[in-house]
Formats: sequence, structure tokens, C-alpha cells
Amino acid sequence: MPEGLARFLLKRRWIIKPGLESTDPFAASARYVETLSAKGVSIEGKRVLVFGYGGRFAVGVDLLKRGAAHVVLCDHFVLLDTERNRELLSAYGMYLKVEQDDVQPRGEFITLLHGDIREEFIQKQIAPVDVVLSTSVFEHLDDVPGVTKALAKLTAPDGIHLHFVDLRDHFFKYPFEMLKFSENVWKNFLNPTSNLNRYRLNDYRRVFESNFGGVEFTVLERLEDEFRRVENQIRSEFKTGDKTVDAVTLIHVFASQPK
Repeated sequence: MPEGLARFLLKRRWIIKPGLESTDPFAASARYVETLSAKGVSIEGKRVLVFGYGGRFAVGVDLLKRGAAHVVLCDHFVLLDTERNRELLSAYGMYLKVEQDDVQPRGEFITLLHGDIREEFIQKQIAPVDVVLSTSVFEHLDDVPGVTKALAKLTAPDGIHLHFVDLRDHFFKYPFEMLKFSENVWKNFLNPTSNLNRYRLNDYRRVFESNFGGVEFTVLERLEDEFRRVENQIRSEFKTGDKTVDAVTLIHVFASQPK
């Protein structure tokens, strides 16, 4: 499916299911704040970057209402959800404005950053941030090491990252289906438009530990029974021999001390 068509369907909630920040952005921001609080971290007075915000300002304005000083909403693509952003005006109008019948963020509170985060001219557009957040974005990246390094460079020395990552095949009925195919078959025939990189727990561990001095992984879901049923069909490069590792499907990563 062409990328433009896929994003058109995603914006309208047709066929393709969007992530939590689109379906329930206020639950997403609440989860960020609660998870950070459990780590002793507050967003109060902080500069926060939301990586992969999907064109909807809801998470950003809610993080501002919860105490953030400034929010950077970052996405590779420019596809603003004007209809749903307009719904935010009554409750969050202090952070938004209407220009020529279009809803835009107020620059003193929100910065929109559209483009490839790895490119130097994109990075120069913002000052270092204190907190970087994402939900169900990392599994779609085609260059996890490069993007992680770029995000680490944008982070203040005492800043932190919190990323929720979904390791399942996104045809969710069969969470390990994508691990049955060779790289050639996956890339050329089966990989969806949204791109699933098929990274596993240890792959993410290596990437984050090379870019941060402090890294903690929390397993949110592990499907050992489902894994055992298809284990013999899964390619060897996706197996460590430890089912408690190989069967992990949902995680969050808490990273600090950017290198």
C-alpha cells in the first residue's frame, strides 16, 4: 500500500488501527506521567519531546496541563489532524490558536518538529529537552540505532527517556508470525507500509545501552504459551534459547545519562 494512502486511512481510523496516542491520547499522557512518577521523575517545569505524535496535539496539551513547561511534538511526516485538534480548543485553548480556520499550537508552549530527526538541520531547530517520550514508535523505525543516537544527542545531560515498545506482529492475532520469514521475504513481500523492524528485546537492549549510561527494561507482557506453539517455525536469529526473553511482546524502556 502506498505510504500516502496508509496514512490517509490511519487518520480516519479506517482499516488500520492507530496507536494509543491517537485512540486515547489522555490515557497515553496519564501513563507517561504515572510511569515517570514511579521512577521518581516529574515533568513539572520540563521541556518534553513526544516522538511520533501522529498529527494530533492532545498528548502535548495534556502534558502542558500536567506541568510541562514546553512540549516538542515530533513526527517524520506532516499530517495534522485538524478536526480532532479543533475539539481541544474549549479545554486547551490557552495552548492553541486558530489561523485561517486551521488549528495551530502557540509557539511559546509547543514546537512542531517535522522531518527526519537524524538530520542536522532538524536537530538545530530545538534546544536540548529534559524528557523524551514515545508509544509504539520504535518498532516501526527503519534505523533504530541512528534514531536512538539522534534522540540521545537532543537530550540534556540529566534528561531521561521513556519509550513503550510493542514487539508483536501487528496482525495481533498471531504475535510471532513475522519471525517465521527470512529478511528477504519479509522486506520484499510481507513487511507492512508502517514497517515492522522485527527487533527483539536484546536488540533494543544493545541499542539503548550503547547510547545511555543508565538503561532499565520493564517487561509488560510475555506470551510464553503462544511462543511455544510456534517456536519450531521461528527463525533461529530471533531466538536466544531463553523463552522468558524470546516470548516478550510488550516493554517499556527507561533510559538516562545520554552519551
